[in-house]
Amino acid sequence: MQTINIVAHAEDVSQIEAIKAVLKAFKIKFEIYKNKGKEKPYNPEFVAMIQQGDKDLKDGRGKKMSLKELNALWK
Repeated sequence: MQTINIVAHAEDVSQIEAIKAVLKAFKIKFEIYKNKGKEKPYNPEFVAMIQQGDKDLKDGRGKKMSLKELNALWK
């Protein structure tokens, strides 16, 4: 079984019901998440990790590396 994400921008309840009916007709299991435009599509833990990294850099906790040093890390 594969899981994919599909975003549908329904304008009213009748459109939502139509989408649900099609998925049920094809016997596709689905979940509905209501998003009122305020929620972010990113995992909150991932966002917190990125924000912490930005804060660490601003506070002087970090190391600048040359391209040669970076390339050495990937070998």
